[in-house]
Parts: sequence; structure tokens; C-alpha cells
Amino acid sequence: MSILPGSDGGGRLRWLLLGSVALNLLFVGAAGAVAFRYSSPVPLTSVAHIGHSLTGRFDRIASSLPDADAEILRAQITEDVAKIAAAQADLQLSQEDVRKSLRAEPFDADAMRTAMAENRNARDNFDVTLHDMLASAAAKMSVVGRNKLADWPPERDNARPLR
Repeated sequence: MSILPGSDGGGRLRWLLLGSVALNLLFVGAAGAVAFRYSSPVPLTSVAHIGHSLTGRFDRIASSLPDADAEILRAQITEDVAKIAAAQADLQLSQEDVRKSLRAEPFDADAMRTAMAENRNARDNFDVTLHDMLASAAAKMSVVGRNKLADWPPERDNARPLR
């Protein structure tokens, strides 16, 4: 004895029940996959503290060099810190000028183009300042130190091993 109505509506209800069960299984499977994906034994907060600042990058570069060459690089950074800081400050100010030009009401495309050109010049100046500092430090380094500097970062595919 069935509690379902006659033959014309029972088939439809069976398909509806089957579809509902299938959707529930899909949702449970997706929730299980997400829970499994994010249940790692390594806390994610430790990854958030990687330093992507200029200082952090130079510290990682210096730590990969031989001790004497690392000291040369650090001494050169210390010597040129005022020039580097000024170039970095100019770059940050020019980036802020681009943001201000984008937010301005009414919007002025020519002002934005001017701010972007100044940002390009500030970026070029910042790069030249860093390159000059690296060239000055590399001139004082050993061959091994310069090779390690040339292969930075060490996990790159085209980094060649030292002979």
C-alpha cells in the first residue's frame, strides 16, 4: 500500500525525491572537500609574516651570500640608505598622486596621465638607485658572491649551479 497518489503524480515525486537526495549529497561532498582542504597541520598565519618589503628582500639576498659578501652588501645598503629611502619615498608619493587623480571629481584624464608619467619616472629613479647600489656592492664582492647574486633567487629554473 502506497501513500503516494495515483500513478500520474507518483513518478514525478520519485524523481523530485531522487533529485533532492542527489543535491544533498553534492552539498555534503562539497562541504567535506572544503573542510578537508583547509584542515592542514601547518597554521596559515606563519605564511602571512613573509617580508615582501625591500628590507626583507635584501635580507634574504644577503643571507644567501657568503658571509664576507653579505657584509659588503649590507654595508653598501647602509651607505646608500638615504638615497634609497628618498627614491622609495618619491615612488610612494607619485603612486599616491596617481590614486588622487583617479579619485578626483570631476575626473581629469590629462592630470592622470601626468601623474602616471611622474610615477614612471619615480619608478625608473628607484630602480636606477637600487641598481647603482647593487653594482657598487658587486664590484667589491668575490666571484662566488657575484655568482650567487646572479643566480638569485636560488630556486629559479635558470639558476646555474656553482662550479
